[in-house]
Formats: sequence, C-alpha cells, structure tokens
Amino acid sequence: MSTARPQVLSQQLARETRQRFIAATQALIEPLAQAIRDRLSASAAQMGNARDMQDWRDDFLAFQSLGGRWVAQTQEAWRKAQEVTAVGVDTHSLSNLALMDDDVVETQILSSRLGQAVQGKSNFEINDLRLRIQHLEGTEELGAKDVLKPEALARTMVEQWLAVGLSRVLWTRVQDVIERGVLEATAKAYADANRHLVQQGVMPEIDLKSFVRRTASGHSGVMPLGGGNAPSGAGRPMAPESMGFQAGAMGAMHAMGMAGDTLVATGGSPLSMARQRAQGVLLNLKRFVTARIGGDMAPRGAGGTGEGGLPRGGAGPGAGMPGGFAAAISDAGAAYQLASSQYVVGDEVAALQHSAAELRRRATDLKRRAPTTADKATVEIVALMFQAILAEERIPFSARVWFARLQMPVLRVAIAEPEFFGTLQHPARMLIDRMGSVVMGFDAAAISGSALEGEIRRVVQVIEQYPETGQRVFKLVFDEFVAFLNKYLTQSDSTQRVMSVAQQVEQKETMAIQYTIELRKMLNDMPVREEIREFLFKIWAEVLAIAALKYGAQDEQTVTLKRAASELVWAASAKPNRNDRTRVIQDLPKLLQRLRSGMALLGIVGEPQEAQIKTIGVTLSDAFLSKTEAIPQAKIEAMASRLANLEDFVSDEGTAELALDAASIELLLGVDAASIEVVPDTRGAKIDEDMLQWARELQVGNWFMLDHNNRASQVQFVWRSERKQLHLFASADGRSFLIQAGRLASYLQAGLLVPAEEETLTVRATREALAKLDANPERLLN
Repeated sequence: MSTARPQVLSQQLARETRQRFIAATQALIEPLAQAIRDRLSASAAQMGNARDMQDWRDDFLAFQSLGGRWVAQTQEAWRKAQEVTAVGVDTHSLSNLALMDDDVVETQILSSRLGQAVQGKSNFEINDLRLRIQHLEGTEELGAKDVLKPEALARTMVEQWLAVGLSRVLWTRVQDVIERGVLEATAKAYADANRHLVQQGVMPEIDLKSFVRRTASGHSGVMPLGGGNAPSGAGRPMAPESMGFQAGAMGAMHAMGMAGDTLVATGGSPLSMARQRAQGVLLNLKRFVTARIGGDMAPRGAGGTGEGGLPRGGAGPGAGMPGGFAAAISDAGAAYQLASSQYVVGDEVAALQHSAAELRRRATDLKRRAPTTADKATVEIVALMFQAILAEERIPFSARVWFARLQMPVLRVAIAEPEFFGTLQHPARMLIDRMGSVVMGFDAAAISGSALEGEIRRVVQVIEQYPETGQRVFKLVFDEFVAFLNKYLTQSDSTQRVMSVAQQVEQKETMAIQYTIELRKMLNDMPVREEIREFLFKIWAEVLAIAALKYGAQDEQTVTLKRAASELVWAASAKPNRNDRTRVIQDLPKLLQRLRSGMALLGIVGEPQEAQIKTIGVTLSDAFLSKTEAIPQAKIEAMASRLANLEDFVSDEGTAELALDAASIELLLGVDAASIEVVPDTRGAKIDEDMLQWARELQVGNWFMLDHNNRASQVQFVWRSERKQLHLFASADGRSFLIQAGRLASYLQAGLLVPAEEETLTVRATREALAKLDANPERLLN
C-alpha cells in the first residue's frame, strides 16, 4: 500500500495539471472571438475596392452568426479533450493508416501552423513540462493526443471552426489575430503548469539526461514536446539569413556541441530547419548550464540562483547585483577601454593577442568575485563568446577592438537578463549580429576611418555611458544603427540615382495597375466597344500613371489627360442628334491631339501611334452614324468626376505583380540603364511561400554571393523599395542589381543568391563557446 500511494498521487497530480491547463486555455476562447469580431468589424468598415469590402462584410456577418456556436463548441470539445488523453488513443497504429482527402490535409495544415507557433513561443516551458509529466507518469513520451501538446488545442479550435460552418479562408484572413491571442494565453498556461508542479516538489531542477534519448542509429537525440514536427522558434519571425541558413547547406543538421547530443532533424522547409539549428544552439547551452549549476540562470529575485532582488522587468542591470561585483565589472570595462585606446593600426596581431589575454585575465578575476554559481557561469560563457568574436578574422581589426569593448556591458546585461542566452531577439544579440553582418563584407582599408567605423564607435560609447539601463540602451542604439545603415549604404550618387529610378518605376507600374482597375470599374456597366476599352486599359492607364508621376496627380497636364478618357468614351457613344454631332466635329481635333501627346509619353510614336488613332477613328465614325450604343450624359459626367480625383479611389488590389525591365527605367527618366542589371520576375514561375517570406525579411547591410548569368559577384543588400517589390544589391565593381521580389525568392530557392554567412556572429560565438565547455566542462565554474 505504501509503495502504491506515491504512484497514485503522481497520477492524480498529472491529471490535476492537465485540468488546470485546460481551464486556463479554455478561458482564451471567448476574448479571442471578440478580438476576431473586432477585426472583422473594422475591416468591413474600411473603404476600399467593392469586392474586398463585400468580402469583409460577408465574413463579419458569418462570424456574427456562427461565432457564438464556435466558442461554445470549442470550449465543450476542449473540456472533453482530457478524456482522449486518458484513453491514450494510438493514432500511429498501422490499422489507422489511410489515404487522407484534401480537406483533411488542409485542416491539418491550419492546425499545424498554429501548433508550431505555440511551440516556438513557449519552447522551453513546453519541454520542461513534458519532462515533469513523464516523470510523474513514468512514461517515455506523451500520448499522441495529449492536451499538453501544442497542436492539441490548435486542432480542437480548427475542427470546431469548420464544424459550425466557418470557412478555412476566413480562418486564414484572421490568422494573425488568432495567433496573437492563443500564443499569449498558452505561454502563461504552460508557465503556470510548470510553476504549480515545482511548488509540489516535482523536478525543481531538470536533469539533463532526461532530455536525451538514443535514436535507432545509437546517437543521442533531443525530442521536442510536440513530437518531431514542431521546429523550435517557429512562433517568432526571424530573418533566415540572420539565422545561418545557406542554400548549400539546406540538408545539413550541424552538431550542437554536446558530445553527440544533437537535435533530431524534424524535416520541413529550409527556413524552419534554419530556425531549428539556430535555436538549438541556445537550447543546448541552457541544458548544459542547467545540468551543471543545479538550476536555471533566472533573473535576480525571480526564484533562480541569483541574489539581490531584481524582479522580472524591474530596474536595470545591477539593481539587484552586489555592489562589489557590479563595481568590479565596471572597473574591468574601464580598464579595457583605456588599454584598447592605445592600440594602433599596423601591429594588429600583437594588439589582438594582448587584447584577448587582457579580457581573459579580467574574466578570470570576475569569476573569483562572482557571488553565485550562476554569475560564475555567465562570466565564463560571455568571455568565451567574445573570445570567439575577437578571433573572427573577417571582422576588420579596427572594428574588432570596438566589438571587444562590448564584453563588459553585455556581461552586465546577461547577469540581470538571462534571456540573452535564450532568445535570438535579445537587443544585445541583434545589435552585435547586425554590426557583424555589415562589417564582415568590407576589407580593413574600407572600414578604417570610415563613417561606418565612426558609427560603431559611437554605438559602443553610448552603451558604455549608460550601463544601468540594460537592454533598453541596446535597443535604442540598434534602431539608430539600422537608420544609419539605410542612409550610409545609399549615399553614393550612383546608388541614389538607381534608387530614385527604381522607386519611380515601382510607383509608375503600381499606379498603372491601379488606374486600369478603376477604369474597368467605371466602364463595367457602360456599352463601350472593345477597341476603346483595350485602348484605355492597356495604354491610357499607363499614360495617366506616367503623367501623375512626372507632373503630379492634380497638375493641369495630368488633369487634361484624365479628362481625355471621359471625352473619348463620350465621343465613342452613339450621336443620334445634330447638336452632339456638331460638338464631336468641333472637339475631335483637340481630343486626337491629347491622345497623341499621351501616347508620346509612353514612347508610342510614328506608325504604332497612327495605328491606334486609326482604330479609334473607325469607332468614332460608327458613333457619328449611331452605329454604336448611346451612353447617358449622367454616366459620362460621373466618370469625368471620378477620373478627376482618381487617386482617392485606388487601392492596392492586384498590384502584387509589376512589369519591370531596363527599357521602362530608361523610358521613365531617360537614364542609361547599362550599369543596372535588371532582374524582373519570371512569369508563371512557382515560388514557395517560405522563400517569399525569406525575401521579405532580408536585412539591409547583409552580404551575399550572387550568381547571375553565370557570373559570381559578392554583393551587399543596400535598399528595398517602399512596396517591397524591388531590391537593390551593390557590388564592389560598381554594378547594381535591381531584383524583383518574385525573382529574388526564386534565386534564394535555387541557391543563386546565398548569404555570405552561415550563422550570425553571436550564434557562431555561442556554438564555439559551447564546444569549449563540452570539451572542458570544469572551466564553467573553476
């Protein structure tokens, strides 16, 4: 009896934990439904094109009608979900194998996306909870439909959404609202579940060995709570090139630096694999440290091993740090500042050796003074990371000196904010990574004495001046550095000229599409001959776009060309009475002159222009003889009025694909496009959505290897157009590559555009630090 009782209590505690989790997450459904309702209501009230406005209104009415049932059925299904967990249905049995129809697959895709987002947001908490539940229940893995798995709630929500009659399209349109509400609530629920179990004495400290299992090949592997399908970090958007994805290494899963303990590859897109690799480095560091210091490196006052009293989100670094230790860090930073100011260009090797030795000596001294084991571990890890950064030969010497001066400010932040080791989005990491990605493409001569070196110096000095502000100062200077880059990389006259032309091309093409759409709407219920429609849609819309761009939308010349469109429609309608025919005869010469001048803006002159005039003339002759249909004067006047203020009605509908070529650039401003390699979209090419997302997230300043027309060039990404359709890359030999969004994604997918760096600077530094600790674990605390 005495031996059975602990097991019964353990099972009861596991069941209670699931009940608490269900109750906490069940509560999110109703406020989430209200958030969806608010989004649909706001979107339905926005002005836009008629079709979109009607779609939003239909969605709003559908959710108004069915949203309440979705809330009730989802809450009821989620309450019953624990019964499925208790039964432990085996969904992987061979007897359950069957072909799935498209609807089932699409439903699984929707729930999988939400589940992966939850996994990415709460990765550490989810894995810790899995281990604690397995410990309580004495199992090796959670059941396939366990409510604690991220995809369980997602699956329930999607299934009930479809069950009440709401559409997958509507789910997709409000997916961002759903993710925002679910991620915030589930993160709190997972954290609360772990906190509850720790209070009950369940694994207050996670044993590293519990994370590792042997694969069939005999190698160690780490499995996430969500099984093999949820990539770490999938919940927060990260620029893929900043996470070390390189086309040539799509299939590679690098070792994570822990004696064979590697993340099991879960498959998926190259983007998700890159996220797994980058997040895996940080995850393994957390596990390594947790195993050796007997706890997590929690903030001071947050229940970890630190002392003092700095609460989460409290004052800045140092607020809860013993005064002597804080002073020692400040003294070490000041001493290194003084020493580094004496380094001179020309004796780089000796200076770097001296710098590394000085930083190592001061780190050793700080470890002796560190009041806790967590502080000792933090000092050692940060020291090893900056040792790797200082040894990075691709960073010019003059920049490396300034990078090294960040060691003590970063140490201060890392002690107070251990999330520095847990997330790639910590401002200190983002700043170092961004500066590193920019300078590693330049040689020493290009950096030394440049404005870029001056900006890096300014950034470091600002951080040194405000040591107590923690990550806030890093965030501030990061934003300032990004703003500086946007100006610095585009300051040359040639780049400015290319940017100006490219921006205007994008504006012109976008406006032409918008004007075409509006003209189609205006003529939708008018009996206008096809020849006139084609002329207005294919030629005159572009004429109006160029005129608006060159002269301004309300300039007299543009207004005259707008008026010509309504005059042409009127002239092409039947003229049964004498007065109308007299007016046509009087106005025709002026109308034809306006049409000719408009076509001249497009470069349509000579025979092509005469052909268009001849076609129009035939229609006008038929109208004069009343062989065409009549159009009421009221409709002509309404069209003229709408044309006069056309810009008030246009939207972004249908502007995703723009025509782009060197000829259009040269035509627009008379610029010789020989120095610009224009790489437009390839019509009909199939592009993966994750590659398009990657293209949208490329960071200005990063370096790439571009293989275009069988010629390889090292290029830097220097500019993205306002609508994110055009991307400018500059090479050292003065050539510019203007690449459209679709082709950019294709080049990334095909490996024709490859990030110069496989990993960011801090991820690589963390990996190297972990490798040293793995080989010599005693150094962490000694």
